Amino acid sequence: MTVLRALVLLPALLLSYPALAQDKVLNIYSSRHYQTDEALYAGFTRQTGITINRIEAGEDALIERIRNEGTRSPADVLITVDAGRLWRAEQLGLLQPVKSALLEARIPASFREPGGHWFGFSMRARVIAYNKARVKPEEVPTYASLAEARWKGRLCVRSSSNIYNLSLMGALIARLGAARAEDWAKAVRANMARDPKGGDTDQIKGVAAGECDVAIANHYYYARLARSAKPEERAIADQVGVVFPDQAGRGTHVNISGAGVMKNAPHRAAAIRFLEYLAGDDAQRYFADGNNEWPVVAAVRVVNSVLSQFGTFRYDPVNVAQLGSNQPEAQKIYDRVAWK
Repeated sequence: MTVLRALVLLPALLLSYPALAQDKVLNIYSSRHYQTDEALYAGFTRQTGITINRIEAGEDALIERIRNEGTRSPADVLITVDAGRLWRAEQLGLLQPVKSALLEARIPASFREPGGHWFGFSMRARVIAYNKARVKPEEVPTYASLAEARWKGRLCVRSSSNIYNLSLMGALIARLGAARAEDWAKAVRANMARDPKGGDTDQIKGVAAGECDVAIANHYYYARLARSAKPEERAIADQVGVVFPDQAGRGTHVNISGAGVMKNAPHRAAAIRFLEYLAGDDAQRYFADGNNEWPVVAAVRVVNSVLSQFGTFRYDPVNVAQLGSNQPEAQKIYDRVAWK
């Protein structure tokens, strides 16, 4: 059976022929679109003999699809790229708890939902990018420093509705409390060089072009530019430096790419086996390096020139489930300060 990406064929096939649900297959709904993931899935099939059928779409579209499919959904596993979206799926009752001694031993507690509904398998950091010609890294050692008056008209950042910014605010609420987190958001809003627009790569490009001097972005967007085959993209990275904030304090805010087993998974045992496979050394390398991220299993080392240049860093140990549970308050704060 070949890997299926069609958004209609797989569910129709499984629902029309229930006997297929007993085959050695695993149905994955994934919002990851990285070429190296092909090797990740192939490795699982090679080890287990279980064929993977895959549907790919945006996170919100996949969650809505699973809701609409209800108890007859063929989905076994949901893979997505932010703790906030996994939390949403959990809150909607789409995921079931998993008890696995292997997952608990391999994945640090801060990177898994306490009830076992979902697990993080790679880690991404929300960093500060700065223009090397106009800013010294010691000027932006913390997230708090972005609220200083010196950065008025000098900061680029994307929309408040973006899940990465919601998760960052969720972490700040956990760290500072809602009132102080709102004070930070209000001051940062006042320092923006322009209204929020574009993605994280656009913020980094804005820094390189002099549209702003500092920006907030996930580290791997910078890494993509630095490792690009296009000279013009590497030239952008050359003009930009990266700071991992709060190394003298709680550490840099990090998020995860992760997965959970669906509540109505027709192949539950295979789904759990897949999650355990993702915690293995080889899968950790595939899972992380495909997007210039870090494995969550600390003992695993990824060969990646840009990540090696970053070196080790302290990260905020707040449990990633709090990034989701603080989302509603985070959006209210952004709305009150007119972040846009």
